[in-house]
Amino acid sequence: MTPQAEKIRVLITDDIAETRENLRKLLSFDPGIEVVGVAASGQEGINLAKEFKPHVILMDINMPDMDGITATEEIMKAVPTAQVVMLSVQGETDYLRRAMLAGARDFLTKPPSGDELMSTIRRVYEMGKTRTVAMPVQPSAQADVSAEGPGKSGIGDAIVVFSPKGGVGCTTIAVNLAVALKQILGDSKKVSVMDASVQFGDVGVMLNLQARHSMADLAPHIHDMDVEMLRSVLASHSSGVKVLLAPPHPEEAEALLVGASGDEDLGGGGSMNVLLDVMRGEFDVVVVDTWSWIDDVVLTLLDAARLIILVVMPNIPSIKSARLFLEVADRLNYPLDRIALVINGVDRRMGIRVEQIEQAMLQSVAQIPLDEPAVQSAANHGLPFVIRDRNRPISQAMIQLAEYVRDTLAESSEEETGL
Repeated sequence: MTPQAEKIRVLITDDIAETRENLRKLLSFDPGIEVVGVAASGQEGINLAKEFKPHVILMDINMPDMDGITATEEIMKAVPTAQVVMLSVQGETDYLRRAMLAGARDFLTKPPSGDELMSTIRRVYEMGKTRTVAMPVQPSAQADVSAEGPGKSGIGDAIVVFSPKGGVGCTTIAVNLAVALKQILGDSKKVSVMDASVQFGDVGVMLNLQARHSMADLAPHIHDMDVEMLRSVLASHSSGVKVLLAPPHPEEAEALLVGASGDEDLGGGGSMNVLLDVMRGEFDVVVVDTWSWIDDVVLTLLDAARLIILVVMPNIPSIKSARLFLEVADRLNYPLDRIALVINGVDRRMGIRVEQIEQAMLQSVAQIPLDEPAVQSAANHGLPFVIRDRNRPISQAMIQLAEYVRDTLAESSEEETGL
């Protein structure tokens, strides 16, 4: 049974009567799930979704009057809290991509088994709750959180460094950006790094931190988290940046991803939302390093971000993935002024020019030159290159990115205060 005995309300939309009945029968065996309606067409599915406001919609992808992808797009506009699970006999990648871009949360191949169906419904239901919790709150509603941070007058800003393609240098950029921001902002502002790549995070390695504690130590206390607990596990870097490290071993991330001490109230996204809230109450700027796929953890962070640093490299796979992310970001209603494109590994000898990348996506805010010796040396020594050699072109590019972030946050703050 779901928390507080709330039943998961499910709407079934499929043009085949036998399929609708089979799904309804399968779900009837779970007392925590209630089928609130069945629809025989895409349009009927839209109408019933508006009427019943279901938690989860099982949506056939192929229907004669209106296909499931079009119906999902309409439902997302009318009932944005609904979580859509696509059902199809076809499992091609193109269907997966189109379903995700339409707003679907998951994709099942027909006919799903009972266990697979019910576990998927529960998973997307929890994701829906997480996203509701994770939606940004106006600063005035969060003023009490900032009271935990001495000398702070408001909630801090989250800068999320993300790429849908691995190996493009997100961790390197996150670490050097945080250090550069601290150098620019000085002692008047508190800067931190949060390693949200919870299974295989490398922020500690990049900063040569041999800390005894990590965010895994906070998992058992996620429901009563406060700033004192946070401070007890933060690592200190010589640059003045404070760091919330990822667990040292992948298995230790389990409590954060599925709920601590067997408590399923908070999944990975919910736990990360709590941690980020406390971090933002303590620090003026929180630079967040992420992993390279979109799940409830990453969605939570992206939703809360004041600025998303989208990292791309000048190669076709990276550009393709970044373009797909921009489409997803549009579906999630992220304004473009919250997304800052950073082109990493720029080299004039490469076949793809910066201008071509910008034409395919959006104007970049920073171009980080290719400098493998500096990057490798910094990683191997655990000393960010903005500290090792500030005058090196790669360091100067990173400092320019930090200045852009500083100026953007200042402009946002002035707009909010009406100055």
